Amino acid sequence: MRTGSGYGGHVSWFRRPSLPDPVRRALGVPAHDRVLASAELTDGSWAVATRAELLTSDAAGGSVVRRPWSDVDRAGYAPETATITVTWVDGTPPLALRLADPRRTTLAQTLRERVQSSVVLSETVTFAAGLTARVAVRRDGEGALFSQVVADPGLDLTDPEVTDRVDAAEGRVRSASGLPL
Repeated sequence: MRTGSGYGGHVSWFRRPSLPDPVRRALGVPAHDRVLASAELTDGSWAVATRAELLTSDAAGGSVVRRPWSDVDRAGYAPETATITVTWVDGTPPLALRLADPRRTTLAQTLRERVQSSVVLSETVTFAAGLTARVAVRRDGEGALFSQVVADPGLDLTDPEVTDRVDAAEGRVRSASGLPL
């Protein structure tokens, strides 16, 4: 017996790992949200992408960390080590997610899509020595828009020239996205 995926009769052999029941219960994903992708990590813990958040849970589901997509500055995937590294806008140390079986998850792709969907508009301002500030209008988990500034380490946001240029960029992206100035 052959079963199709519903797309032109193609057979799909890909199967996502299912979250263990204790982890699923501990996540407490609200009814208005849903799990988009999950991955078991090499230490037995789990990483889960929902529409609104990136969640990590220990193997038993006893400890859950939730971060909205708007907290993610960037993420990268290193296939040679099967590691997704997440960098945060608030400067907290990066999160390394070492996938137990990268062939059985779409977490890296889903993470990229969710971060991109949270960014409505952005502009990068470059300063001396190649330092930058990224100004963006982003969407929170409820869909509300807000502006965000992420500066490279070493860029003094209190310097009057830096402040003027970042404020001007923030004004442009807020205006272009319909946010009040």
